[in-house]
Amino acid sequence: MNKFRVFRKILLIIAIIVAGSACKKAADNDKLKISYEKYAMPNGLQVILHTDHSDPMISYAIMYHVGSSREIPGKTGFAHLFEHLLFGGSENVPTGTFDKIIEGVGGNNNGFTSRDITAYLKCSLRMPLKKYYGLSQIEWDFHNSVTQRSLAIQQNVVQNEKRQGEDNSPYGFTDYVICKNMYPADHPYNWK
Repeated sequence: MNKFRVFRKILLIIAIIVAGSACKKAADNDKLKISYEKYAMPNGLQVILHTDHSDPMISYAIMYHVGSSREIPGKTGFAHLFEHLLFGGSENVPTGTFDKIIEGVGGNNNGFTSRDITAYLKCSLRMPLKKYYGLSQIEWDFHNSVTQRSLAIQQNVVQNEKRQGEDNSPYGFTDYVICKNMYPADHPYNWK
């Protein structure tokens, strides 16, 4: 009986060694590799391109280094406001047209603002690149389309989101309190 226990322990040790070496080999071979091109445009915009023909979708994200950490205490919410203004359309693409076209082919678009970035995400079934590019022009020429009325509407939307997510929500001030205690007063994350 004692010999059987010793034999089982030896087999267990051998199995662990073999399994460990097999896992190490698999881990070396399973490294994630994503091919991409990266270049900078004359205006400083950095572009990273990745092509994957396994799915008939086209998607892209535009990220601006503009977030709440770049605002001034007492004058916050501008990055979030501009995120909303961008969804209002432009002189080339009237309000609602972009959503109708993208959603009409099963796609979606969204955006978010964090402490460090404002990002716009778009995903849809393939469509002619020229048409897609034309729709994406909203990001570059919306400044001619901001009216006093559209600004007031989006200010109200952003203020309402703050009320719903922080002011009138249980534990809505948790992030604020944590940031006030975690970061010094002169740190941009202190005011969230």
